Amino acid sequence: MASAGRRRPIVLGVDARDHGQLATFWAADEADRRGLPLLLVHAVPQLTTDLCGVDPRYNEELHRNGSQVLGRAAALAGERHPGLEVTCTLVDGEPGQVLCRESRQAEAVVLGSRRLSRTEEFLSTYSVAVPVSAQATCPVIVVREPEHITQEPPYLVVGVDGSPPSAAATDVAFDLAARRGAALRAIWVWQSQLIARVDEHMAVQTLRRLLTETTAGHASRYPDVDLTHEVIRGHPVEELTKASRHALAVVIGRRGHGGFTGMRLGSVPHGLLQHARCPIVTVPLPADHPGA
Repeated sequence: MASAGRRRPIVLGVDARDHGQLATFWAADEADRRGLPLLLVHAVPQLTTDLCGVDPRYNEELHRNGSQVLGRAAALAGERHPGLEVTCTLVDGEPGQVLCRESRQAEAVVLGSRRLSRTEEFLSTYSVAVPVSAQATCPVIVVREPEHITQEPPYLVVGVDGSPPSAAATDVAFDLAARRGAALRAIWVWQSQLIARVDEHMAVQTLRRLLTETTAGHASRYPDVDLTHEVIRGHPVEELTKASRHALAVVIGRRGHGGFTGMRLGSVPHGLLQHARCPIVTVPLPADHPGA
């Protein structure tokens, strides 16, 4: 993530149905921790006019409701961190598209969860988490469940597979862990059927070496982060979901920009958005990376 001196805000997408109290707390805490402003954004979808037209009073009601939910979110953030700089903006447009535009100038985008099914995430007009996670140009945090702060020591999880997206996720995970005084579990999940002809012991040793090499530079830059390496056989979504049960967050890389619907978000981030038991941090490739 960028340095606090640039004053890029933490952006919070405020839901019209006021589902985002956990997300509001997460965003306010992160903004306060980084000394950054908090920008609350509520988007009012443009209405499609049918043969009977649209009653303008309905559009006015949407704006009035949007102002109210922004006010409540701002009050929650201000009560939690009285000195926090909080601003609100009400924008006409589709929420996903609005938040992706905001991500270009943001340190991170934070979202609550409507707990939509996998099919609804693809097809529903209410789907925001998947398209924003697939398209934003900064890390996106979906606060589906609370951080597990009672674990001792508290820890974050980062999924590693040797790819450029997982390297970007590792950068963010170390930074998040260091700011929280938390440990970091770097987990490489392998599916044995994909390399069935390789001796299992040899495969594990090779992957453990690659995992150590992947995190070595970060560990030297963040000497206070207690780092553990884990090579686990199984399905990545299932194993990272298990690891999420007592974690502050799970951090995962995103493969490419993908279509706006999130069809190319990647099966692991998409699965974690459905099943993880803590906040999910999806990290895009840096803008200057050839694959971005």
